[in-house]
Amino acid sequence: MNKTVYVIAHFAPLGTYQTVQVPSGEVKKSFFGSEKPVMQEEKQWVETGTSDCIVDAPRLAKDIDQAVSNLNKEGFEIVTIMPVTSGSYKYAYAANGHRLDNHCAGGGYGYGYGYSYTEGVVIIARQV
Repeated sequence: MNKTVYVIAHFAPLGTYQTVQVPSGEVKKSFFGSEKPVMQEEKQWVETGTSDCIVDAPRLAKDIDQAVSNLNKEGFEIVTIMPVTSGSYKYAYAANGHRLDNHCAGGGYGYGYGYSYTEGVVIIARQV
């Protein structure tokens, strides 16, 4: 008996490092005896979105490892792992506000590019 499992590839998170104030673990007594935490600056990763073309390869590797481990626990042996590739493209059409059929200058036709990315993987396993 064979079993097929699909593991999705997620796109990589995008973000920046931002400087934030965090407590240092120390406290300082004020003039009137109240305690105030001492703050220090720390750089932290802040996620701002998700890429539309870069696959999160470390996450995909962990997800594949988990799927393979689950199949092995169920008594299956991996036969093959096949990538599923998808593609996307961008294009632009510009005519500077003019129609191009009356010999108007300044226009352009569909300059663009295409690219592919791993959408996920299909794991085929056989029961041992």
